[in-house]
Formats: sequence, C-alpha cells, structure tokens
Amino acid sequence: MATVTRENIGTLHDKITVKLLKDDYMPSFEKTLKQHAKTANVPGFRKGMVPAGMIRKMYGQSVFNDEVIRVAGKQLEDYMKNEKLSIFAQPMILPPENDYVLNMSNPSDVDFTFEIGLKPEIDAKSVIAGATLTRYKIAVTDKMMDDEMVRIKRRQGKVDPQTEVTDKENVIYSTYELCDADGNLMEGAEKVEDTEVLDKMPVKLQEMLMGKHPEDSMVIRPVEVCTEEELASFLKAPLKVTPEMAEQYFKFTITKVGHLIPAEMGTELYEQVFPGKEITTEEAFRAKVREELSFEFARIAGERLQNEMFELLVHNTPIQLPVAFLKRWMREGGEQRKSAEDVENEFGSFDHQLRWQLISDQIMGENGINVTRSEVMTDIKTRVLAYFGMGADDEDETPWMADYLTKISKDEKMMDETYRRLLFGKLFSFLETQFNIVEKDIDEEAFFALSDAHAMHHHHNH
Repeated sequence: MATVTRENIGTLHDKITVKLLKDDYMPSFEKTLKQHAKTANVPGFRKGMVPAGMIRKMYGQSVFNDEVIRVAGKQLEDYMKNEKLSIFAQPMILPPENDYVLNMSNPSDVDFTFEIGLKPEIDAKSVIAGATLTRYKIAVTDKMMDDEMVRIKRRQGKVDPQTEVTDKENVIYSTYELCDADGNLMEGAEKVEDTEVLDKMPVKLQEMLMGKHPEDSMVIRPVEVCTEEELASFLKAPLKVTPEMAEQYFKFTITKVGHLIPAEMGTELYEQVFPGKEITTEEAFRAKVREELSFEFARIAGERLQNEMFELLVHNTPIQLPVAFLKRWMREGGEQRKSAEDVENEFGSFDHQLRWQLISDQIMGENGINVTRSEVMTDIKTRVLAYFGMGADDEDETPWMADYLTKISKDEKMMDETYRRLLFGKLFSFLETQFNIVEKDIDEEAFFALSDAHAMHHHHNH
C-alpha cells in the first residue's frame, strides 16, 4: 500500500514524499503492456499477434517508467485533494537522493519526492476598510475650452500650398532617413514621413527651416537640433527610433509646405466634429465639447483611482509567498530553463503580478464576480455598432453581424482581452462600493502634477 508523507521545508513550502511498493504499480504495468500487445504494429506480425516477450523487450521499459510515474502522480493528486491543498503552479519533482534507476527486470519499492508552494491566506478586507481614497473631479475651465476650440478649428482646417517656409503656422510635410555626416543614405534606410505645424517642432529646427522650400533637404542630428527637454519626444515621434540613436545623422527633406487656415465656426464644422448630432448653434457646440472634455477627464480620473486601488492592495495586503519554491519554478518550470540571474531580475515584477492575481481572485471568488460568454459577445457587438455610429436599435441594418461575431468568437486573443477588460471593470466597480472614497475638485495642472499611484505606495512596500 502506497504511503504519502509531508514535511515543511520553508515558508509555505512543503516536501511531499510518495512511497510506492512493488504491488502498487506492477498490476497496472502488466495490464498496460497487454493493451500494447493488442495494438502494436510490428513488421512481420499480424496486429495483436506479436509475442508477449517481444513486446516486453521493445516497449517494456518505457511503459514501466511511465506507469510508475503515473501511479506516483495519482497518489500525490489524491493526497492533495483530500488535504484540500491550494498550491502554486505544479508540484516540482525533486531528483532522487541516490542514483536510483527504474528497472522493470528488478521491480522494487520506490520513493518520489515533490516540492509544492502553498497559496497563502489573504486578508484584503482590512486593507480596504482602513483606506480612504480620493476621486478627483477635474474642472473644465474657460481657458481649456478656448484652447480646445483653437485645436478643433486647426484640426478641421484647410491647408493652402506654399512655396516657402515663412511663419510658425506653416505646416511642414517632410521625410526623415538615416544617413552619414555627408547625407549619404544608409543601406536599407527607411523613409519616415511626418506632418507637423512648424511651431510644434524643436525650436532650433524651426529656425533652420525658415526661408526653405519644398524639395530642400539637410542633414541633422537629433542631439544638435533638440534641447534636452525636446529630445526624447523628437526621437519617439516623428523619428520613431530608440534613445541610443540620438547621435545619428538623418537626412531631413521638405516634401511640401502648407499654410493652415483654421475652420470657421458654423454648422459645417459642428457636423464634421459631431456627425449626426444636428448641432446648429455655437452655444450647443461648446456645450457638447465641454461634455466630451468632462467625460475624458472623468475617465482619466477614474483610471487614476483604479491604479490607486491596485497599488494599495498589492503593496499593503500582507501576503507571505513561498519565494524559494517560486524562484525554482521560474527557473525550471517553463519551456526553457532560466539562469538564476534572469530569475532575480524578473522576480520583482512577477511578485507584483502574483500578489494582484491572488488578491483579485479572492475578491472575485468571494463576491461572485464573473463574466459570461454572452456578455463578451454583447460587448463586442456594441463596440462594432458604435464604430459605425449605430446603436442597439440599428441591428436590423447589419445583416453581416452574425457572421462577423461567429468569426470573432474564434479569435482567442480578442475574446480573452474583452473578457479580462469586462472582468476587471466589474472588479473595480465593486471595489468602488467597498472603499471609502472622497471627492475632490482640482484643476487640470494640479491633477497632472500629482505623483503617480505606483510611487506613492512604494515607500511602504511589504
């Protein structure tokens, strides 16, 4: 009769030993071997007529190995089920202490040792009960409204072609290509196209461009045309390159120069910005723009609140983890072994994610928070309709929808992303009813100057 023993070897880290006697695995080994004999294809023998000795010789040892390991695994599984052990990942088998080799010609008692990492008890409730969070309400000021109006008029404006760069309102159409100091293009250099209003470009580049014409080109280096503040964003867009390319030379060519004529206020503009909303007065237009800005600010403030909940729960919920087990599992549990150094480097973010997974799983489990497949499909359908400017009532006009949804339901990535978004949406909506949340009015500048949630909670880390 097989025996299973368990001993603790560290924080939430146990060793389970399964002792198998010969009689625990021999009967099932013989039975499996007989089944093999019925199905084996061996040249020169009819199916099912291969002599037992030959089958034993050809397949015996590998069937024997599989069977012993299967029986040990089954014993371990039954034990963990009976003891109601909640573990991380899978049990990791420990190498045998002596050079023991499984041998079907000499079957004997055998020990298997496994390591397990146990999931900790978690008390997120007291963290939630002890915290007060702030939901910021960002006021949409008149100045913000005026800036937004200027932006909208420019965005919807027309561009008149020009023969020369003459003022800050000029629109510069250009290309950037990697080259050497003399402007010879690098082999395989890609052409990156850009369109930008002159006064949004690096100041030094603006000066260099004054008086230039379409087709003119020059060799520039990001470090030379940008101030320190301008450099990072210039490399990211328009250049779309990494920071180490700051010293490189680029051939900058003006393809076209235009002059921006902002759109006029009027029904044409209102319709372009809010199609189908039948806005006829400037007053109604401004009200709609203000509403959209408020929505956007409410979304940004909502995201900040969610981040705070996330960071607060992850950093302040006391959770003990079986660190030694998890590091071994990271090192050996994947498809490819990792070095100890890689594991150390990755452990911080793994630990952060794991804590969140344990906390969120527990809160969702205790409060019945889940998402059904039909909720996922409804969400996808609503978003597709919204993309075409339709609502749920317009469904009759989309005979193609059923086919589209059938196709989407096979797209695992899309289904999974939608599921997770809805699930965490429900989780955070629930958390908003649990935390003590105070509202606070704030202006835009002060809001964006707040330190981020991650930094706030890092100093009182675990």
